[in-house]
Amino acid sequence: MAVLLQRPQAAMACLLLYYFTGGLSIPDPRQREALIELESSMQTGGQMVLTDAEQRLDAILFKIKQEEIMRADFPPAMHFFKARTLIRTSPIFSVLQKMPKGGALHVHDFSMTSVDWLVKNVTYRPYCYMCVTDSQSIRFIFSSQWPKALPHCSPWILLENLRAKMVNTTDLDNSIMSNLTIFTDQDPETVYPSQDVIWDRFEQAFLALWGLVTYAPVFRDYYYQGLSEFYADNVMYLELRALLPEIYELDGSTHDTAWTLKTYQDVTRQFTAEHPDFFGARIIFTVHRGVNISVMTRVVEKAMKLQRDFPDMAGFDLVGREDSGRPLWYFRDALSLPIERGVMLPFFFHAGETNLEGTEVDQNMLDALLLNTSRIGHGFALLRHPVAKGLSRKRGVAVEVCPISNQVMMLVKDLRNHPAAALMSENHPLVISSDDPAMFGASGLSYDFYEAFVGFGGIRSNVGSLKELAINSIRYSSLTPKQQEKALALWQRRWDKFVSENAF
Repeated sequence: MAVLLQRPQAAMACLLLYYFTGGLSIPDPRQREALIELESSMQTGGQMVLTDAEQRLDAILFKIKQEEIMRADFPPAMHFFKARTLIRTSPIFSVLQKMPKGGALHVHDFSMTSVDWLVKNVTYRPYCYMCVTDSQSIRFIFSSQWPKALPHCSPWILLENLRAKMVNTTDLDNSIMSNLTIFTDQDPETVYPSQDVIWDRFEQAFLALWGLVTYAPVFRDYYYQGLSEFYADNVMYLELRALLPEIYELDGSTHDTAWTLKTYQDVTRQFTAEHPDFFGARIIFTVHRGVNISVMTRVVEKAMKLQRDFPDMAGFDLVGREDSGRPLWYFRDALSLPIERGVMLPFFFHAGETNLEGTEVDQNMLDALLLNTSRIGHGFALLRHPVAKGLSRKRGVAVEVCPISNQVMMLVKDLRNHPAAALMSENHPLVISSDDPAMFGASGLSYDFYEAFVGFGGIRSNVGSLKELAINSIRYSSLTPKQQEKALALWQRRWDKFVSENAF
C-alpha cells in the first residue's frame, strides 16, 4: 500500500509479453508482480501519484490497517450497532475524522442531526406537547393552546409540566430518544428479524419526530445544527434530499413549500458566512414513491416551478422503500414532463436499493438511466445489471454508496461483501455518503468512510483511494464546473494541511 503504483503501462507490457509467449511457461514472478500492480492501478485512487507527505501518511495507515484487519472482532464484518464502539476507538477512524471528505451527496433532511440534540434541546423548549400512539410510538406538536386530540393517540402531555414532576428525567429522555432512532443496544438481529420489521420501525421514527422538526423555529435550528455536525466532521459541502413540507408556527399557521426551500437557502447562506471554509449546500426536492400518478404529476409540476424560481435547487428524486413503493417506470409520463417542456430539472434517483432480483423494482437501475439520472442513489443492485453498470461508467453517472445504511437496512451483513467493494476495485464512478446518520446512531460521514476504506478496500485501499473518493464528491456534485473548480481548490488547501499534520 505504501508503494506508489505509477507505472501501470509497464505492467500491461509484461502482460502482453505473457500472452505472446502462449501463457504455458513456468509462472514468472515478474509477471505475477505485473498482474498485481496492474490490478492495484485499476482501483479507486490507483492512478493517484502521491506526494512524499502522502506516502508517509499512507505508510502509517497501512501499518494500522494491517493490525485492524487481523482482529477477531473486525468492525466491517459486524453489524454497525455492535461495531460502533470499536470503530470509535480505531486509530484509522481518528484519522478519517480529521480528513477533509469533500461533500456528502446523499443525506436526508430529517435524519441529518443528532437525536441527542433533538431530545436535549428541542423537547425542552416551551409549548412542546407529546402523546403516545396505540402502537407505542410517540407524536409531538408545539402549540400556544391545548392541541386537538390526535386519532389513536393518548391525551396530549405538556412535557414541561411532566418533567417538573420528575426528580430524574433521564429515563424519559432515553425513552423519547429510542423512538426517534432505530439504533439499539440490544442484539439488532433479534430486534429487527426482517427487512419488513426494520423498515416499519424506520418509518415510525420519522413520524415520531415530524412534529418537532416541522415547527418553524426548530426547523431552522435543526438544519443549522445538522450543518454544524457535518462541518465538525470535516465535510465542506452537502446535497440534501428534502421533502419541503409545510412548516407550522406556534399559532398553527403554516408556510408553503417555497418558504421552506427559501429558508433552507437562507440558513445555508448564514452558515457559510459564519464558516468561510464551508462551501455550501443544495437541496434535492423529494416526494414519497408511494403516491399515485396524479399526485406525482402535480409534484413534478411544482418541482419545475421551484427550479425556475430557485435556480440553485439541485434537482428532484423519489424517496421511500423501493420494495414496497412504485417503480420509476410507473411514473414515466410524469417524470418525462420536464424534457417535454424543455425544462432543465436534474434527477438524482434512488435506484437499486433492493435485493429483489428480477422484479419490477429491480428494473429501477435501468429506468433511472433511461430517465437521465445525474447520479444513482444506493445502486446496491448495480452488479446484477451489466448494461446499467456499463452505462453508469460511460456516462459518468456516479453511484451514491451508503455502506452503513445498506447494512442496517438488511441488504448485506458483512460489508466486505458489499457490491461497492467490486466497484471500488475497478474505479467505478462512486461517492461515499451516510444517508440517515442520526437514525443509525452515526453522525457526519466518517463512520461510512471507515467502512468503505477498511471494509470495501481491504488492505489494498490507500491514501490515493481516500483522496479520489473525496475529489469524486465534488466532481460528481450538482455544482457548475466553475463552482467545482473553486470547491476543489478549497478542498485541496484543507487536504494539504491535513496531510502535513498527520504524516509524522
